[in-house]
Amino acid sequence: MFPLFLPAFRRLLVPALLGLMVFSLSQVAKARELATDPGSMVEVEVATVGMSGMAGVPVVLLREPGAQEVVPIYIGVTEARAILRALLGERPPRPLTHELLGDVLAGVDATLTRVYVDALTDSTFLGMLELTLPGRDEPLRIDSRPSDAIALALTAGASIHVAPEVMEAARQIEYQGFDDQVVVALGITVTPLDEDLREALGLPDHAGVLVSDVRGAAAEAGLIPGAMLLQVNGETPESPMHFLELVRDTPAGEPARLQAWQRGEIVEVELSTEVPTPSPRRRAPGLEA
Repeated sequence: MFPLFLPAFRRLLVPALLGLMVFSLSQVAKARELATDPGSMVEVEVATVGMSGMAGVPVVLLREPGAQEVVPIYIGVTEARAILRALLGERPPRPLTHELLGDVLAGVDATLTRVYVDALTDSTFLGMLELTLPGRDEPLRIDSRPSDAIALALTAGASIHVAPEVMEAARQIEYQGFDDQVVVALGITVTPLDEDLREALGLPDHAGVLVSDVRGAAAEAGLIPGAMLLQVNGETPESPMHFLELVRDTPAGEPARLQAWQRGEIVEVELSTEVPTPSPRRRAPGLEA
């Protein structure tokens, strides 16, 4: 007879557990206040991950709109892998830590709207999650490591904001990127282009990088996954990192001018260098590894 009561028991237990989780989140959120006014922070776009030049520690590279440089922030190896997976739109068959946390938040109807990197204390970057909850007028903020917060933001489609003093301190970190990995800028995800991909997608024999995903204004302008990016501001991107450098070097106040080959023809688009509206990452159809 006992199994007959299991469905009703679950219907009672699950809401109770979710309510307890929301209460617990509220208690945790009281641990620390934001160190910087949110209105003064800079919204950034996650470009890729790299390595710090001296210590060999992974860093996440953040693109600041209108700036002629990319800002690195120290992260862990596990978080670096999670960020790269998120940039590629990949999700394992079973959820890993960041996917699991995102699923938990969705299960309690909590929405991750923003993440902050708001302070640097004793050479340690500090971060914060900002959640909205049903029935609660004020956002709920929870202390977090920036690396965890950024990885979660990419999977949840939340915006990322960094305090000006953190940006200034991070600019002192020496780093190097990798030419053989995914890079994102202007809402365009690009990857290296090898001969197998070129042949499979019917792309021309021309230098450039492969567009594996687009979002925001880039998608609205007609750029599509599977396109080959031929030029940025009149120069050919030789690698994903070179693409990022060309976008970064766009003159202040001017749009980035892109030329791409797609569906058998050359298209040209102009895009603002502002950070695109965040959205959850999805791997482009037909471009799975």
